[in-house]
Amino acid sequence: MNLPVRAASETPTGDDAALVQAYLNHVKVEKRLADRTVELYTLDLQRLAANAAEVRVGLKDIQNAHIRRWIAQMHSAGRSARGIALILSGWRGFYVWLGRQGLIGHNPVQDVRAPKAGKPLPKALGVDESVQLASHVEEADHPALEARDACITELLYGCGLRIGELVGLDVAASGTARGWIDAQEGEAHVLGKGSKRRSVPVGQAALAALARWLEQRATWAGEDAALFIGSRGQRLTPQHIRVRLKRRSRLAGLATPVHPHMLRHSFASHVLQSSGDLRAVQELLGHASISTTQVYTRLDFQHLAKVYDAAHPRAHAKGKPPKG
Repeated sequence: MNLPVRAASETPTGDDAALVQAYLNHVKVEKRLADRTVELYTLDLQRLAANAAEVRVGLKDIQNAHIRRWIAQMHSAGRSARGIALILSGWRGFYVWLGRQGLIGHNPVQDVRAPKAGKPLPKALGVDESVQLASHVEEADHPALEARDACITELLYGCGLRIGELVGLDVAASGTARGWIDAQEGEAHVLGKGSKRRSVPVGQAALAALARWLEQRATWAGEDAALFIGSRGQRLTPQHIRVRLKRRSRLAGLATPVHPHMLRHSFASHVLQSSGDLRAVQELLGHASISTTQVYTRLDFQHLAKVYDAAHPRAHAKGKPPKG
């Protein structure tokens, strides 16, 4: 197939950059996607524009064959199937939007699929490790810093919140608040994916940690209504929380560096192990589809298999003692 290219002497105009910026404004303002998601979309479209520039084609002139070639090149270069799928998703959304604007007559990403890959199990902590992290007290830290980080840990593990939901919490409910915690009712009200609101129970340990943090927060409070702030009174960023949680897990003596989503996975896995109620876990996590939640049944079975291997007398060949 002969793919269209610009004449060698033709200089690309700013039209492509304007289209990309208009789309990014759309997903940020109208679709209200998380800042991190917008950042990833930006990187995806920068990659697309760079590929198009190499073959001197405008973004509106890209063909299905171009997309397939670039996917094959990424796969050959060693990019994971999941990474390619995410990039394709970003490109697909862009061209769907262009079509709705009447700017293209076809979607070049239509029917293009990423290479198949096995679904890895989400990384989750064991119950003992989770409790060890949540119970840790870092005496060397400023009292406000320790109270804040402890509260963050309790809410991530105790409520299964996404990092975006956590940073979006305000101190109090209001017409502009993305989320807040009703301590009297023991509920967290959060704004999840797709701008869907849900309520999640907050346990006693998390409520106690919240009370300690609110008492300390007053020493830092500025104009920001955010629940979690830094010493200058500004709302914490997701990256700041990732760094603090990784540090806390190291100081608590955990072998594995912990990230926020790992605590969400741990929450889901432990609730499912205790209750066996997949639908309830789906509601607590805010998953739109039960199939997304079903991955935790694999974690649950993995846990049961380990218990069986360690405890059942018939789990091992004759003469071979249990491991450990």
